[in-house]
Amino acid sequence: MTKDTDSKLLACVIARVLDDKLGKDVSILNIGHVSSLADYFVLVTGDSTPQVKALMEAVKENIKKNFARSPVRIESDTKNRWNLLDYGDVVVHILHRDEREAYAIEKFWNNAYSILDDEWREISKDYSIYEESYKKERV
Repeated sequence: MTKDTDSKLLACVIARVLDDKLGKDVSILNIGHVSSLADYFVLVTGDSTPQVKALMEAVKENIKKNFARSPVRIESDTKNRWNLLDYGDVVVHILHRDEREAYAIEKFWNNAYSILDDEWREISKDYSIYEESYKKERV
């Protein structure tokens, strides 16, 4: 696997975790060609501050379990309405819906390529908590 493939898989699995945990408007931006900050941004909206925190914890636990990786940096605002997990090649933005609308990250990074939902769902299907339980039920 190449570094880009690893980064893309990580971004897709993070999107899957956020989606499985009922995060809203999950999106992945491939920013590697327009910035040296990271290869991908994963963005998600939480409906409440407790959900923002729960989404962050779900990502940290799942990525530690599946990839043996921890974020190199974690940031959050004092009101827990925007949490950031920096995995180096993938940066995760977990925002309360008001902050997501106000900061409009996708508009700022409009030169980035978006990974379509169907694509990240297909790439990450083996990492779905629901896919795993579905497989167990069929056995």
